[in-house]
Amino acid sequence: MPENLRGTSGSADEGAWELPWAEPFAADSGRPERAQLAAAFGAAIRRTGSLMQLMGQAAADQIGINATDLNCLNILSFSGQMTAGQLAKATGLTTASITGVIDRLEEAGYVRRERDTTDRRRVVIHLVLERAISNVASVFLPMVRAWQEMAERYSDDELRLIVEFYGQMEDVLRQHIVVLRNSGEAGSRPS
Repeated sequence: MPENLRGTSGSADEGAWELPWAEPFAADSGRPERAQLAAAFGAAIRRTGSLMQLMGQAAADQIGINATDLNCLNILSFSGQMTAGQLAKATGLTTASITGVIDRLEEAGYVRRERDTTDRRRVVIHLVLERAISNVASVFLPMVRAWQEMAERYSDDELRLIVEFYGQMEDVLRQHIVVLRNSGEAGSRPS
């Protein structure tokens, strides 16, 4: 693969990331340049996914919670509140596992449980914003600032394209999460 289609980190062990699993992206492309670009696209998605997981683990270690709890906290932060059932559905964790997550996050001061005012049987999990900002957001702030600086290099139209791309990626990921969960419940692997 041409050097310009590899990752841009330039690290010495970058070659370890160049595995053949990106080849399916290049199949049936018809043109060698398109095939190389498609393979680079697939490899870039895989690298980004791996780096996001590694970043999540490193951040969780810095914050003093586990990566699953940090992911649940992140999901909760989009709305600020969810029921335990909603959080379990969003993460794919069992209700017993979610109870453990909520217990740990509550003990650490990141969430609080409150009875739903309209349905006293339901418990709503609320993000404790001040604690999340001081302990969690501060860990991610340098990366967020770097993303903001990176975004400044793109035009509005380019940023719209990037945002649209990420929206489509979310759709693909959500669809495949459902497929994987459903195949796991059926006791078989997807074909």
